[in-house]
Amino acid sequence: MLDPVIAFFRRMFSAFGRGASMAIAWLFWPLRAAHGWYTNRNGLIKIPIAAAVVLLVGLYGYFFWQTQVWSNFNPDYVASYKLSERTLGAGQELPAAAAPTPAATTTEAAPAVPAAPAARSCQSSAIVDVAAGLIDFNVDQNAWISSMLLYRAGLFGIDWDNTPFLDNKASFQRGVNQAVRRTSVELVDSLGRVRGTSGIDANLQKARGNLQFDEYSWYFGLDPFGPKTPSPSYYRSAAESLRMFNTSLAQCNSVFDGRADNLIQFIDRIANDIGGTSAILRERSENYNGGWFDTRADDRFWFAYGQLYGYYGILAAAGADFSQVIRERNLTSLWNDTLLQTRAALRIQPLIISNGDEGGWIMPSHLATMGFYVLRVRSNLVELRSVLDR
Repeated sequence: MLDPVIAFFRRMFSAFGRGASMAIAWLFWPLRAAHGWYTNRNGLIKIPIAAAVVLLVGLYGYFFWQTQVWSNFNPDYVASYKLSERTLGAGQELPAAAAPTPAATTTEAAPAVPAAPAARSCQSSAIVDVAAGLIDFNVDQNAWISSMLLYRAGLFGIDWDNTPFLDNKASFQRGVNQAVRRTSVELVDSLGRVRGTSGIDANLQKARGNLQFDEYSWYFGLDPFGPKTPSPSYYRSAAESLRMFNTSLAQCNSVFDGRADNLIQFIDRIANDIGGTSAILRERSENYNGGWFDTRADDRFWFAYGQLYGYYGILAAAGADFSQVIRERNLTSLWNDTLLQTRAALRIQPLIISNGDEGGWIMPSHLATMGFYVLRVRSNLVELRSVLDR
């Protein structure tokens, strides 16, 4: 009685095997054809082709390594700046070091020589330090993925952002860069000058200009056609300009205006920036529910993650730079709670990003989860602003 059933399954598996064999043969026939053509060529043709294949394999190996290895990625990177050791706000003059007491002698005292006045020194900006450090993390400790040649070329002409592969790090880096860009604008417009009538700091102006440069530029481009300076070179120059500003600030030759109204404006701009990101997450979450098969969900998720990663350090640094304002307005508890909410969002690190139905039970909705944390951070920032504005 079981013979017909067994025969049916045999035929089914046999047909499946033949179909799989045909599919594999169809996929690999171009390689077999190329191999046959290659073996019949002479050495003058074989050597350049072999060299090109080796070069391509090496480039893709390097590209794969750089996209998968996130060097020095650490959600608790803020601790390395030791912000708690800063006792004064940015731009405030540091107390002069006490002069050493001369040792007692039995000989006759020499005529007193007036001491040279000690050089002034001021507290550097933690915001600038963190911004420069984030740029260094993006383009020096890691390769800048978005402008790499193979990233520009895509997967058989398809933009990597439209695939589920090898684009997470690029989206994360662009999110971090967005936070640094926004901060550079505020440094030029308000934090690095006194009121609106004072001059703009040249180093901050140069840093802002370089950070606005296109994120996708390689050494050569088509629009416009010709050689170009790649994006990482501009960002490195911006980091150097930020460090030059901090050096000048530490020598009391530059200005950091740590007034409460500047902090209000800075918080307001950050809240608006991440509010725009929450809208992007909401749009993708509401209009698409492909679960693990949504190829654009990971881009949105990791951009938002990178943005919060950058703002976590910048907000922690702002707490040090505006420490006097925060103490005077009794905002310490609320400020620390905002930092804790931002750090909590960085705990979400799923291996595969899923954009499932928000009411579903099989596939999670990581975009909705990230959007929740983004809005939590934004609500804390809005509350900080309202307390400061009273």
